[in-house]
Amino acid sequence: MVQRTSEGSAGDADYGDIGSSYSRYRRPDPRIAAVITAALGDARTVLNVGAGAGSYEPADREVTAVEPSAAMRAQRPAALPPALDATAEQLPFADDSFDASMATFSVHQWRDPAAGLRELRRVTRGPVVILTCDPSRVEQFWLREYAPEVLAVEAQRYPSLDALADGLGGTVTSRAVAIPQACTDGFTEAYYGRPERLLDAEAQLACSAWSLVDPAVIARFTQQLTVDLLEGSWDARHGELRTLPQYEGSLVLVVSEP
Repeated sequence: MVQRTSEGSAGDADYGDIGSSYSRYRRPDPRIAAVITAALGDARTVLNVGAGAGSYEPADREVTAVEPSAAMRAQRPAALPPALDATAEQLPFADDSFDASMATFSVHQWRDPAAGLRELRRVTRGPVVILTCDPSRVEQFWLREYAPEVLAVEAQRYPSLDALADGLGGTVTSRAVAIPQACTDGFTEAYYGRPERLLDAEAQLACSAWSLVDPAVIARFTQQLTVDLLEGSWDARHGELRTLPQYEGSLVLVVSEP
């Protein structure tokens, strides 16, 4: 049995505490959505595991959503189907129930990623599509100059691409996903060219790793980045990022075909 918080969160972050504003900051970006939709192919029935507030669920398919956190289920728009209260490691479905399945920014939240990946593969006839981050690239982001602790936590949480491939089985491919300028999905690297946005405390909380480090780290980051932006030193080092059309960071799409 997967250990869960009182409101249902099943990972290392308690979305009862940090998830209240998630849907305002983590809005699906249409350019990333197009990559996910293409990977789902012609699947008619799709399972979304760790579905949260419904980001990236395709509107033209029959979607079944699974989300353990009550706070996140409550933020799903009325136009989307309600999410089932369950965890990735114990999916309440028969073998081969779905044409395809997906998990976006979710695998690193699972208590037992290997078990969750096996479950995804078990209940899926066709492709399993996972949007995640490559931990070998997470710490290459400019934030390392200010809060290396945040990126270290993120890198430790994300399963390696090899671990994902081993857990899913079948034929597994992976590809980098470019992060567009002004990305509407506010994960940490989405602000690669908008450093001011990362000074917003709610934007920080929408990236769950920030809630897992010492608050003194966040205070130090906020103070130093504020000074560097006022003095122009951040722009002297990274100003070209403000107009870079897209950024190739750690974002990656992993697809398993049976």
